[in-house]
Amino acid sequence: MSERFIYCEDREAYSTARVRALEALLIKKGVITERTVDTVLEFFETKMGPFNGAKIVARAWVDPAFRERLLADTPKAIAELDLPDGMAGAEGEHMRAVANTPGVHNLIICTLCSCYPWPVLGLPPYWYKDPTFRSRAAREPRAVLDEFGLPLAKNIKIKVWDSSAQIRWFVVPERPEGTDAMWEGELEALVTPEAMMGVAVSKAT
Repeated sequence: MSERFIYCEDREAYSTARVRALEALLIKKGVITERTVDTVLEFFETKMGPFNGAKIVARAWVDPAFRERLLADTPKAIAELDLPDGMAGAEGEHMRAVANTPGVHNLIICTLCSCYPWPVLGLPPYWYKDPTFRSRAAREPRAVLDEFGLPLAKNIKIKVWDSSAQIRWFVVPERPEGTDAMWEGELEALVTPEAMMGVAVSKAT
């Protein structure tokens, strides 16, 4: 990843201190309890996160018919899988999938804020919300991807999809070469949040 999108430890410490101060104030005022934040974090660590997206992508890799249904009606296709309740709930409304091909690479951004399909990608990283990334990725996506360590050939078209409260996009990356003998569960381990955002590609280990 480019150093442009890597933040110093002080930023994390500063944000943590602000969050703890706000949490303490809300607890003191009775707005939340001492367990509220932990409950929310546990929810996104165990039920809603990139592990769901990995299952969706792996199924699309092994089942071409499911892949087509996923691209045509993403929520309906996701509902076919044995995933936790609430996939279409908070931050999962109106999810849409787009697929990479040998000639097309997709990149997901949110120019206005940080809209993000939490149920399939987890919580958004710092750099996704950074104004520098949001603006530059819209203007010069090829250069930004190169800085992320993903140089693309000139003949590969880059499509940038702008997430919003109305549509939250995620990418179905191309299946890595040399994985024909791998079963679905093994393929899931190759799918990363970065690949489903379009700033990386899935690779065979």
